[in-house]
Amino acid sequence: MRVTKIEPVTKTRYKVFLDGQFAFVLYKGELSRYQIALDAEVEKDTVDRILEETVLKRAKLRAMHLLTDMDRTESQLRTKLKQGLYPDEIVEQALNYVKSFGYVEDENYAKRFVDSKKSVKSRKEIYAALCQKGIAKETIERAMEACYEEEGEQEAIRRILEKKHFFDKQATEAERTKIYGYLMRKGFRCEDIRQVIQFLN
Repeated sequence: MRVTKIEPVTKTRYKVFLDGQFAFVLYKGELSRYQIALDAEVEKDTVDRILEETVLKRAKLRAMHLLTDMDRTESQLRTKLKQGLYPDEIVEQALNYVKSFGYVEDENYAKRFVDSKKSVKSRKEIYAALCQKGIAKETIERAMEACYEEEGEQEAIRRILEKKHFFDKQATEAERTKIYGYLMRKGFRCEDIRQVIQFLN
């Protein structure tokens, strides 16, 4: 394979292209160590060694660091690693590495998310938020089933009404209409809204 391009990413990091295709990113010192220079011929064994010893090792460390920073879904972690210019096969190997320790598990992530949001958001809002995070629909549905009790949605409505200081007996018809509309736009069912408001003091 021939080095056809070396493109700076920062002052110390460079994108290396082999036979016209992006291969990996290396630091300046690593270019020297592996004798990577424009138009140089590189053996496949050397490329494999670079990917295994340097790029994959760095991707694993990056994945671990991203997870200590905050809880992430598999999709979010994959996106972050790709933004770091790691080749696709390295991204998948790094993901498999952290998953082998149980650090990335979408169903557990979804359950934690549902538990933390179900008292203040509707199922519809939570479902949409988890979809945006790249979690599979069947995984979201399992998490919802595991986390929701019969009263889950109504409890969320009660909390929102408390936060907005809404008391039905003191509310005008216009205020009732406004709060109904607000809760329905948030994805709550009309029947749940009616039942909660009906039993307000």
